[in-house]
Amino acid sequence: MIQDEVATALAEFDAAIAAGTHAEAPWQALQTLSQKIIGAKLFTIMTVDMKNELARREYTSDAESYPVSGTKPIHYDRWFDTVHKDRQSFVANTIADIATVFSDHETIWALGCGSVINIPVVIAGELLGTVNCLDVEHHYTPERVERSKLLAIPAKLAFLAASKAA
Repeated sequence: MIQDEVATALAEFDAAIAAGTHAEAPWQALQTLSQKIIGAKLFTIMTVDMKNELARREYTSDAESYPVSGTKPIHYDRWFDTVHKDRQSFVANTIADIATVFSDHETIWALGCGSVINIPVVIAGELLGTVNCLDVEHHYTPERVERSKLLAIPAKLAFLAASKAA
C-alpha cells in the first residue's frame, strides 16, 4: 500500500469518526480502514473486563455467524500471554494454528477464513479490548502485520469514540 493510499484511508477514517452519530459508526469506520490497510473478510471488536474475567463482542461484520451478545470467560493460554500480558498482536496464519487457541475454529474455517490478527487496544496502561481481523490462510504476511501498526492510533480513537456514543 503506497503512502498516498494510506493517507487517503486515514483521512476517510477521520471524517467518518467526526461525522458518525450512531453507536456503530466508530466500529464501521475502523472496519473500513482495517480492510484497506491489511484486509479482513471477518472483522470484530472484543472488549475485556479483567475484573470479572470476561470478554464481550462489541461489533461484528457478520452478525449471523458472530452475533454481538453476551460474554465469554477469558482463557489463560498463549493467546492471552501474547495479547494481554505482552500487549502484542497475536497472529496465526493457518486454521491448524487458529485451532490451538480458538474453540470456534470450525466456524472460522466455514467462513473461508484461515488466518487471524488480534490487535490489542491499550489506553492508560489498560487493555480495553482487541481489533480482530480474519482472512484466508497465510493472509497476514509480515508486511501486513507491519502495516497493522498503522491501526493502533485509529483503534484507540474508535474505542474512545464508541464509549462516547454509548
